[in-house]
Amino acid sequence: MAVQQSQVLPAPFVEEAGKDYLSQLKGLTSIQLDPTGAQGWAPTVAGQDQLQTTAATLAGDTGATGLGGYQQYLTAAQNLTGPNAYKDYMTPYQTDVIDATMTEYDKQTKIQEQGLRDQQAKLGVMGAGRAGIQLGEYGSQRGLDRAALQARMLQDAFGQAQGLAQQNFGQQMNLAQLQPSLAAGRINTMGQVGARQQAQSQALLDATREQNRMAAMEPYERIGTYGAGVGSMVSGYPGRSQFTATPNPTPLQTALGIGTFLGGAYLGRPQG
Repeated sequence: MAVQQSQVLPAPFVEEAGKDYLSQLKGLTSIQLDPTGAQGWAPTVAGQDQLQTTAATLAGDTGATGLGGYQQYLTAAQNLTGPNAYKDYMTPYQTDVIDATMTEYDKQTKIQEQGLRDQQAKLGVMGAGRAGIQLGEYGSQRGLDRAALQARMLQDAFGQAQGLAQQNFGQQMNLAQLQPSLAAGRINTMGQVGARQQAQSQALLDATREQNRMAAMEPYERIGTYGAGVGSMVSGYPGRSQFTATPNPTPLQTALGIGTFLGGAYLGRPQG
């Protein structure tokens, strides 16, 4: 009895599309992708902006514009301490005023002394013991008054110079405290602006990376769409049936088959 077989085959155009799809898929997947190439899409990090690097440099700078710029004001303030701090504030004007005042004082002393001598001469006691004592006491008192006047003027000048030194000391200390605050504000602003610039650069890198990735993956997405379409056709179109029949063997084929079987069996028997 003949043996019959049935087989469901896809429509010819579906079979052709499937073969074409497999051929393209094989060719596409045989190409190795390189995400690190010139048109790659490997992640990259934008470098620091120039403002960020400048801000970092200023943070450790001891110069006038860095965070360490306060040192110059501390040094200046240190020079304004100690017993000799006032000397830099003793002006020539003060010395000239003192010298002029003392010169005028000596001039008035001589005038008054001469007036006293003239008075003694009129009284006829010029050269007498009491007249000499009177002149001596007058000269001694004027000397004391002169020394007191000069000391008072020097003390005033010292007080003014010392006050100016203390005032400058306070100014230097205020600058020493203010400078780091101003420098920090400047550095922070530079860092923030630089960070925005870096973020912009990073966004551009990411956009380029995504563009390259999309370009590289476009053939895969396209062939995926193609494969999905082929799959829809396979499921959407009925197949065609194909039947095959195997005819019964002829008497000769049967005899040959039996002979072959018996020969094999005989050859397989052990020899006596």
